[in-house]
Amino acid sequence: MHPRPDQRHIRANDVFEIADIVGACELNIEGNPFAAARGDYPGLLQLVQRAGAAQVTLVPDSDSQITSDHGFDADTNFGRLKTIVQGFKACGARISVFVDPGCEVISQLVDCAIDRIEIYTGPYAKAFSSGAFGPELDACVLTANSARKHGLGVNAGHDLSQANLEALLQAIPYLDEVSIGHALFSEALYAGLGLTVRRYLDIIKRCSIEAASA
Repeated sequence: MHPRPDQRHIRANDVFEIADIVGACELNIEGNPFAAARGDYPGLLQLVQRAGAAQVTLVPDSDSQITSDHGFDADTNFGRLKTIVQGFKACGARISVFVDPGCEVISQLVDCAIDRIEIYTGPYAKAFSSGAFGPELDACVLTANSARKHGLGVNAGHDLSQANLEALLQAIPYLDEVSIGHALFSEALYAGLGLTVRRYLDIIKRCSIEAASA
């Protein structure tokens, strides 16, 4: 879930209600760690604490962004980020941070004591639809390899779909997690939610078997 301070879609109360429904399932809450509490938005740390999130994904997005479209970069206040990460760690959450493909600040993020990165796959997905996606996929692989060398886990997400997921998993077989939302529900309008989820799981399983036998 990605509740934003302006609460333009999912809201704080929705987070708590969903947390009660999913029970033992892993809960991942995304948000801007630098965004202050306002109105009915209690702040990201308070949301994670109250909902008991297993993972928090930190994303440097602003209210003016329609969706997340970039990761942490050299302009990040890493000192402040490190302090914020300590707060999330104190409530037992695993920390993932959103980064661009080709990210050059992995070492600075490692110093902030994060656990994983999440690679922004928007550029890859856009290039995939045009049929020429090699450079964008290579950038994702480069970032994943860099993170892994630093001992970090690797997630990926944004605009992933049944069409482009397999190529990504084949290129980065050690991905810990992929975040898929918009495409899944768009596809489910035609095939149904259960079948759509099973198709995604089949892609992941097939790629895992291929990687194990390689």
